[in-house]
Amino acid sequence: MDKNIKTEAHYAERASAQETSMPATSESQSKSKSRTTSASAPRLGVEKTYKLYINGKFPRTESGRYFTVADASGNNVANMCRASRKDFREAVVAARGAFSGWSRASAYLRSQILYRVAEMLEGRGEQFVGELTATGSSKRAAAQEVTAAIDCLVYYAGWADKYQQIFSSVNPVASSHFNFSILEPTGVVSAIAPQEKGLLGFVSDIAPIIAGGNTVVSLASEQNPLCAISFAEVLHSSDVPPGVVNILSGYRNELNEHFASHMDVNAVIYNGADADEIKLVQEQAANNIKRVVIRKKPAAPDPYQIMDCQETKTTWHPIGG
Repeated sequence: MDKNIKTEAHYAERASAQETSMPATSESQSKSKSRTTSASAPRLGVEKTYKLYINGKFPRTESGRYFTVADASGNNVANMCRASRKDFREAVVAARGAFSGWSRASAYLRSQILYRVAEMLEGRGEQFVGELTATGSSKRAAAQEVTAAIDCLVYYAGWADKYQQIFSSVNPVASSHFNFSILEPTGVVSAIAPQEKGLLGFVSDIAPIIAGGNTVVSLASEQNPLCAISFAEVLHSSDVPPGVVNILSGYRNELNEHFASHMDVNAVIYNGADADEIKLVQEQAANNIKRVVIRKKPAAPDPYQIMDCQETKTTWHPIGG
């Protein structure tokens, strides 16, 4: 009798345990389904922060200001740092510090570095196409611009170790001297990039400058600065030494004067056709007699653009008795 009572009690306990475990299983399945639904829900993307590029680093502007870049429909695409006079001064200090090493580097090394930049730009071509289309370019036009920028870098990589042979000279003189002229880089160049062609215009502006051994502080296109800052990432991950290229974003009417008047800048290149801006740049550059190059229209790659930032050094050596 006791045995039967124990058996009945055993089955009663098992049945009770199964009934108790059923809701727990359902709750577990419900939680699992909830996690799956949550994982498949749409998420916010991680928006890119566009900063400055100074001395191989990506600082925010010291002023804390920014401006917005919109697409063709007027929708905000990105927030850009609005560089100040202090940002420009720090960029010039970085460029001056990098000049001695970069100018003494062999022309062959500069050529190889420029070619490496072209390789890396090609590897990230889709990113730049996306940024150009986001600001109004058609996909076809954007792809063509990226290709042209890559070709421009390859072009100046080819000229970097050849322009000396073309533009230097041995000069005939009517005396017992051996006379020859060679080219030397001008120094620190401030460059105001074209408003058009945010990538190609920027690359076409800085490539001949650094190919000739100069360092540069560049102001990206005010209308489309996205590609210039993204190009800084290409430079950063290539072999370009810190300080050789420094990139600011901001308003022309606020920075033109500083780009032209800074006393430690040796040349200024202005791209644009605004008569008032050209006059301002020329007047401010006269303070330390720096070289001024005005390009009213975008120009095709040309070795003479390397010459725009070169100085000619002529040497006399006595020969004979």
